[in-house]
Amino acid sequence: MSFKDLLLIEPLLLALKTEGYSIPTPIQEKAIPVVLQRKDLLGCAQTGTGKTAAFALPILQLLEEEKRLDAGKRVIRALIVTPTRELAIQIRESFAAYGKHTSLRCQVIFGGVPQNAQTTALKTGVDILVATPGRLLDLIDQKFISLRDITFFVLDEADRMLDMGFIHDVRKIVSKLPAKRQSLFFSATMPVEIQKLASTILVDPEKVEVAPVESTSNLIHQSVYFVDKPDKRSLLIHLLKDCSIASALVFTRTKHGADRVCRDLNKAGVKAAAIHGNKSQSARQDALRSFKNKTLRVLVATDLASRGIDVEELSHVINYELPNIPETYVHRIGRTGRAGVNGIALSFCDNEEREYLKDIHKLTSSRIPIVENHPFPMNKALPALNVSERATVHKQHLRNHTSQGFRRSA
Repeated sequence: MSFKDLLLIEPLLLALKTEGYSIPTPIQEKAIPVVLQRKDLLGCAQTGTGKTAAFALPILQLLEEEKRLDAGKRVIRALIVTPTRELAIQIRESFAAYGKHTSLRCQVIFGGVPQNAQTTALKTGVDILVATPGRLLDLIDQKFISLRDITFFVLDEADRMLDMGFIHDVRKIVSKLPAKRQSLFFSATMPVEIQKLASTILVDPEKVEVAPVESTSNLIHQSVYFVDKPDKRSLLIHLLKDCSIASALVFTRTKHGADRVCRDLNKAGVKAAAIHGNKSQSARQDALRSFKNKTLRVLVATDLASRGIDVEELSHVINYELPNIPETYVHRIGRTGRAGVNGIALSFCDNEEREYLKDIHKLTSSRIPIVENHPFPMNKALPALNVSERATVHKQHLRNHTSQGFRRSA
């Protein structure tokens, strides 16, 4: 099945082609038709399964069709509520990428930063709002936001909302929504509390469920370096001095981070290019073409921009920043170790990312071996690790991975 078979409009199909999407994931194949039929949806799916596109694409299509019929004032018609700042930013970037050929405008709001830039953007008019619960309620109370025109409501990562203590805020938000709306509810798990919450939000929903991505290929040799954040640059340059690293796809969480890493590498004499949503399509295609034909050794990418990258015999994936979503880690390192060829996945973990690493261990039911012998060890990090976390990787072990990791398996 193709995205065209899902009856998506041409502006969305063009954007998907630009982003490198060709075949819908199971959650997209199941959910998009349900949403386009204007039914409520209960989705059991984790981040990393293509869930964002599963709700973003049909919402963009339905809003674009409504906008053609109603050329009135721009008001918030779709609200997506998600528990964390990182997720909110990623969702907004997805809407921007998929909706680039539509007339719709999307904005993200979250706490922990001054609100002025966000409220200024809201005043210019917004069709789609992505928000974390606390900042959303704050701006509603300050009369910057009205939910009276909402026709689409998405509650994402509901079980994480519960874990983070946001359920009360979610109930307050739902109480302010119009009774007549289409609601989409996503959760990785469905404990009793989440089922009860879903029953208060959804009306006669269709249920869509997909299996989570939770395993990594045994062809991928994984290692993690505990390193202080300011030393990540030096560690990356140090590792790339090893000429046996034939090609490396380096991941950052943000566009700004990707540009910064790229600049640092080029200053150090390592030929690198960055791809992310702020780069022009021609620049992204040129960088990817150079990376595939081996004239470019290092490609630095954000998760969204990396969608559709498929490079034969990619030797290394380097997580310069660990993803805040564990499923994303599985997808990232899965870019190597393909078609019977071994690969290496190296990850940098600073003190703030320790919780992300624990989430990855929990998802994959395995421990990533730790590289203790490197020039930039985290200050007092290793003694503080749990015994179960101390899976030591010695220099000889690392040399074995480097020398053998790229040979085609028998």
